[in-house]
Amino acid sequence: MASNAENSAVLQEILSSLKSLRLEQTQLASSVEAINGRVNALAGVKQSRDGIAHDASYPSPNIGPVSPKLPARGHASRDSVGSVDGYGRNLNGASSQQPLSSSPRRGSTTSKIILTSYPGQAGVDPLPMEWGAQDAQKRGPVVVSRSNNSIRRRNAIGAHGGSYSIYYALAVASHQLDTEHRPDYTNTEPAANIGPFKTWADPKKIVAMDPWGHLGPWLFKDILKNDGVEIRPTIAVTRAHMKVPELEESVRQGRLIPDGKICLNETGELNVTKFAVEPVWYLPGVAERFGIDEGTLRRSLFENTGGSYPELITRGDIKLFLPPIGGLTVYCFGDPAKMSDPNVKLALRVHDECNGSDVFGSDICTCRPYLIFGIEEAVKEAQRGGSGVVIYFRKEGRALGEVTKYLVYNARKRGSDKASEYFKRTENIAGVKDMRFQALMPDILHWLGITKIDRMLSMSNMKHDAIVEQGIPILERVPIPDDMIPEDSRVEIDAKIHAGYFTTGKVMTLEELNNVQGRAWEDVDH
Repeated sequence: MASNAENSAVLQEILSSLKSLRLEQTQLASSVEAINGRVNALAGVKQSRDGIAHDASYPSPNIGPVSPKLPARGHASRDSVGSVDGYGRNLNGASSQQPLSSSPRRGSTTSKIILTSYPGQAGVDPLPMEWGAQDAQKRGPVVVSRSNNSIRRRNAIGAHGGSYSIYYALAVASHQLDTEHRPDYTNTEPAANIGPFKTWADPKKIVAMDPWGHLGPWLFKDILKNDGVEIRPTIAVTRAHMKVPELEESVRQGRLIPDGKICLNETGELNVTKFAVEPVWYLPGVAERFGIDEGTLRRSLFENTGGSYPELITRGDIKLFLPPIGGLTVYCFGDPAKMSDPNVKLALRVHDECNGSDVFGSDICTCRPYLIFGIEEAVKEAQRGGSGVVIYFRKEGRALGEVTKYLVYNARKRGSDKASEYFKRTENIAGVKDMRFQALMPDILHWLGITKIDRMLSMSNMKHDAIVEQGIPILERVPIPDDMIPEDSRVEIDAKIHAGYFTTGKVMTLEELNNVQGRAWEDVDH
């Protein structure tokens, strides 16, 4: 038998070999990580090897020859996400046992600004995401937060809140909001049940919203509780009463009849179920919907948002993006379950935001009148035992924005404001007629379980075509009644009809369009 001394020598040799293997493995992992970083950089992110580091305890960095330099790629203090707790190494490489920021309350979850991350990077372990999976648990939650417990597990790019994410950043910067605040979701569950429908598990039918977004904190409560990962809803469902002044007149004229359930009383007060939706984009599906490749989409989103989301380039493994744009609201009249019932009729108005008309009553367009008509017709359909739905998208000024829209108004009113030149004035300023891109619009219909539309309260050929192309038939198209069209909006509506909008009336010739002219400004000489 071998002596104890011999056994000890053998064990020491084995232990020494294991330590050597562990060291080699660590070095290999570090090398692979460094290579990954360089490959990703070459793939689209042009970053200097000697980039600028910014410690949160410093003022804004002074970019110049004496600015602090980042360690080489692969160095733990640069590439690791392990410094999210505020401890790590200082700019001179020395170990630090104190948070780099001496502020009693940090304005960020990290002591260093992490410009981007890379697949396989140390500390990066995104939660699995199988978009289109039939089972919610297999699909997984959407995680985009950069809080301490979530930053390593993020499987989405962007931020919650759409365009309001900027206000969140301001609240954090001004120390009015703690980034580690966790919402209390007690009693916030959806006020109506919806789905699931088979379209929720079709990655080609829903690409612009999270079909499980209304149930996130409840479906994934174990992950939220045990791992501390922040999971927020991207959809909320509530019930309310609504009052629109024009509907009181509708009741007086007998077009609406109070029933105590949907139209509640003589003032035209309505009972409504509301669904608020924030966008969540599945990038491969969005790219396919627009007929482009995913790489082109990612690069355009990165470059045309001022480089705000570098992970669009560096994190090809992350397929979800929460864009900084407005969402939508669904207004359902009647029983929400009837929206998906193919045995009852459904009336639908898809409406794109127009603040000037919808809220303040501007008469240069038909937006508010058509919205009122849509609500009235939706209510009447629900009262007949069917379903009435109005969907309101935040796409102000054909998604060109209100500033561009007002510039177009100025150009029109200082010119001849003829229907024949209607679209030309927009193109001259914006370079395009319309940026609403209705290709993503039908996703909400799939989410609601809508399989047919009996009465489409819209004249838009773009909306019609987008819905039909997604396999949802439209049985009847209903134009706005002529007596609801403001006189100054004839320029808009006649130009749109000539360009392809649906009508049951006359389509003007170009010569006739040239005679349709809007109201002139009194202080402008023509």
